[in-house]
Amino acid sequence: MKVMDESLVSATESLCPECLRRIPAQRVVQGERVYLMKRCPEHGDYRTLLWRGSPQWDLWVRPTIPTPPKECFTQVEKGCPFDCGLCENHYKTTCTALIEVTQRCNLNCRFCFANAGTELDEPSLEVIEGWYKNVLAASGPVNIQLSGGEPTLRNDLPEIVEMGRALGFEFIQLNTNGLRLAEDPIFLNRLKEAGLSSIFLQFDGTEDKIYQSIRGRSLLDIKVKAIESCAQHEIGVVLVPTIIPGINTHNIGGIIKFGLKNPAVRGVHFQPVSYFGRIPKEPLDQDRITLPEVIRAIEEQTEGLIKAENLKPHNGRCSFSGNFTRQADGALKPIASSSCCTGPERADELARKTRTFVARQWSGVEKLAIQSPGQPSGANSWDSLIQQLKTYAFSISGMAFQDVWNLDIHRLRNCCIHVVSPEGKLIPFCIYNLTDKFGHSIYRKGR
Repeated sequence: MKVMDESLVSATESLCPECLRRIPAQRVVQGERVYLMKRCPEHGDYRTLLWRGSPQWDLWVRPTIPTPPKECFTQVEKGCPFDCGLCENHYKTTCTALIEVTQRCNLNCRFCFANAGTELDEPSLEVIEGWYKNVLAASGPVNIQLSGGEPTLRNDLPEIVEMGRALGFEFIQLNTNGLRLAEDPIFLNRLKEAGLSSIFLQFDGTEDKIYQSIRGRSLLDIKVKAIESCAQHEIGVVLVPTIIPGINTHNIGGIIKFGLKNPAVRGVHFQPVSYFGRIPKEPLDQDRITLPEVIRAIEEQTEGLIKAENLKPHNGRCSFSGNFTRQADGALKPIASSSCCTGPERADELARKTRTFVARQWSGVEKLAIQSPGQPSGANSWDSLIQQLKTYAFSISGMAFQDVWNLDIHRLRNCCIHVVSPEGKLIPFCIYNLTDKFGHSIYRKGR
């Protein structure tokens, strides 16, 4: 496995892409690239790109002090990642819990982490209520994302939102392709009245050829219509592009500029493509785009409107984020964070800050009332300033999910984004959706 001019960074564990056996792995540096290298006794060597370019790997870190979940639903028997539930050896409590309310879908995308549309069973409202309560027991009233499949195919989705709010979940977000939201304003209004906080909108670019390649049809007009409808209902929208080399990497800046022109858009959350679920082929290095490449593209393609130095590690090497306010002249002013990189932080405190950041940044805002010239500016001026800051806030963030080729078990144990399994357990997103090279899963039902 030795390659010229490379140096070992650190050791970890991973899984074999063919048999899913837990095997030793090493992170190694070669020039500006970092690779995960591992060997299965039965299936041989694997070498997968993790990091390419600046910011440098060794500088992109956010150390944390582990804090286990409040309540664990599994015992440690086989070891990570085979005892998820969460188990007592997990480092971090939940910041976002994903509840999959359906596996039905009205698209058939080339890339789909859930391989949606292969199952038609849907959980009952009673089952979903039990899932909500399990999340409360394990992690308290964290942020909820209702996902699928395509959750808007359920006509009782507003009841699911209302149930979560009644149980004490203050931030509930909908992960959607936006098709129904664009065409059914009555349904969207029901969601708003039920207490929906935000839309996590699949938005891969500003060109229809991108959607034709990834989603199989032209969708840009529908996406725009969905955003406009959300604006009318004062529901915040987060654009969520899956970034795939050769398809939409050139459009990263265009997506941000589009978002900045739409007041309902609260931010853009980039997701470099991960190879699990439904994928067209086994990936090579050229099929991957790493976090530093996304960050550099953001600066270059926005002509410096957003600078790389204003995007900081949010959850170690998994993610980045930056918080800004829109200015009247079209500029963006970064809002400095005093919590980054000042030393180890308790994992539960970091999860709490993540939940607060997401809820504050991604929720919709009411339209600002115009202050008349004779209106006194006394006691309400501070509230007005806070409302102004919230109204014009804009976030840029990214999350690099792991697949079977680049899985780092140490990094997995730091995950705070958890899927509620059909059994009501909390399982880190990456391992829940992970599939071997043949499409078989450890946790997801039906694979």
